[in-house]
Amino acid sequence: MGEMVLAGYGMDKAVRSSVSFETPCGRLLRELEQIWTEIGEREEDKDRMFLELETECMRVYRRKVDSANAERSQLRQSLMAKEAELKVLVASIGEITPKFKVDEKQSLKEQLAKVTPLLEDLRSKKEERIKQFSLVQSQIEKIKAQISDHNNQHDNGPVNHSKDNHDLSTRRLSDLQAELRNLQKEKSDRLQKVFIYVDEVHCLCSVLGMDFAKTVKDVHPSLHGANSENSTNISDSTLEGLTETILKLKAEKRTRVSKLQEIVGKLHKLWNLMESTEQERRHFTRVAAVLGSTEEEITSSSVLSLETIQETEEEVERLTKQKASRMKELVLKKRLELEDICSNAHMEPDMSTAPEKITALIDSGLVDPCELLSSIETQIAKAREESLTRKDIMEKVDRWLSACDEETWLEEYNQDSSRYSAGRGAHINLKRAEKARILVQKIPSMIDNLIAKTFAWEDERSVPFLYDGARLVAILEEQKLRRVQKEEDKRRHRDQKKLQSLLLKEKELIFGSKPSPKKTSSFNRRTSSHHPNGNGAGFMTPVPRRVSAGSATPELLTPRSYSGRYNNYFKENRRLAAAPLNFSTVSKEDRKKKTRRGAY
Repeated sequence: MGEMVLAGYGMDKAVRSSVSFETPCGRLLRELEQIWTEIGEREEDKDRMFLELETECMRVYRRKVDSANAERSQLRQSLMAKEAELKVLVASIGEITPKFKVDEKQSLKEQLAKVTPLLEDLRSKKEERIKQFSLVQSQIEKIKAQISDHNNQHDNGPVNHSKDNHDLSTRRLSDLQAELRNLQKEKSDRLQKVFIYVDEVHCLCSVLGMDFAKTVKDVHPSLHGANSENSTNISDSTLEGLTETILKLKAEKRTRVSKLQEIVGKLHKLWNLMESTEQERRHFTRVAAVLGSTEEEITSSSVLSLETIQETEEEVERLTKQKASRMKELVLKKRLELEDICSNAHMEPDMSTAPEKITALIDSGLVDPCELLSSIETQIAKAREESLTRKDIMEKVDRWLSACDEETWLEEYNQDSSRYSAGRGAHINLKRAEKARILVQKIPSMIDNLIAKTFAWEDERSVPFLYDGARLVAILEEQKLRRVQKEEDKRRHRDQKKLQSLLLKEKELIFGSKPSPKKTSSFNRRTSSHHPNGNGAGFMTPVPRRVSAGSATPELLTPRSYSGRYNNYFKENRRLAAAPLNFSTVSKEDRKKKTRRGAY
């Protein structure tokens, strides 16, 4: 129709008819013209109606064109807006997206179809990024509020951060996440510190017997399990409060430890003084352990409580009252202990604290029993210390006395005519005699070494070494002299035997007969009459004597134990003088005693 109108507009009828009727609109126009002709319309009316028809067609075309122009403008604006939004999103989230390029060969709809998926993808990424930012920032604000002790800022859900939506880049998100991690670490450290402080407060309260719940609630209610609905407070004020509480509790613990150690020290002295039984001490076993412990080692529950301290003080008061009535008994018991120590070390105890003097002083009330007890304890300590310095010399003295015992036994054994018989136990005596001979040969060197040791001890301390009240060097020197005399007696005895043998030979030559064997083989001790201290073989037996006050010449100084052994030896000699020795039938106890001395 448009082609027909355009063809007929401004053309003559011949040309219009030749062009217009080739299209469907032209055929309709020709049909209309035929109808007008049949009707009898004039040419002027036909032209006018054709012109009106053409004008109406133009209006239709214009509307279509205007509508197309408007749609094109809208598409262009939409495309430009989306392109701008695309650029803004790319800049906001920092995504590396291929740049959208306008292709002139493509229609606007094709361009829009191309940019719309990109834009939708970036929008979804932005929404996701906003959620990430919101979550991280809300956590940051929450932790900051916990640290600053303002919990009301995060009670109503996540905080809106729309003002920061223009920068949603991954770099900024990474910065916020790094800040969140730092805050989380700080929170974890604070929580750990709070738990450590609370645990320390719990331990201190347990030792001191104090109420833990009340103590921590005074710092902050959230620190105790009764308020579990509240999160544990980690603010600076809470940490400072816990630190101050710990310092106060430690100061209190230090004061109580000092006080209790002083009380327990008194308690230990009273226990030792009163010799309390384990059953009496058992109730205060935990408290008694405080005396030798440091503050850190004292962890028992309620060991430093006020009740425990008061109970210990009451026990000390009770024992103090009992002490007064038992002091005399205790002082005498300590004196016996001193005498035992001196007796074992062969020392003379201090006579200033003799039992009769102690009893008289305590009964008279002139001296405090505690002072006497302290004096005796000092003497005991000195006696123990001196016994340790004498230990080496005393061991050598015991070895010397043991060797002397073996020498005595050997002399008796050598005088037994049946010692080589095949009787029971003969081989045991033979072995012992062999060992005894070796040991006897060492006696002179033992005495010399013992004298040298004693002199060194005396030179070091500038005091004489006393053995049961006598000077040991004098005893040893006398023993050396006695041994020399003994050897001289042995020599004279051998010479006498030789002389007797010569006389017997002369008798045999004169009379022609031998004396009866019984006279020579019997085990007798008539030769002991050669010396008042003889032992049957003409040997000198050491006789223990003490220095008598005011005597002109000092006699032999021998230790008491040595004296006792030789007194027993003389009794044995008297027994053996009546019957021959049989070493195999000696009693078990005698063999045990002699074996112990020989082994030593």
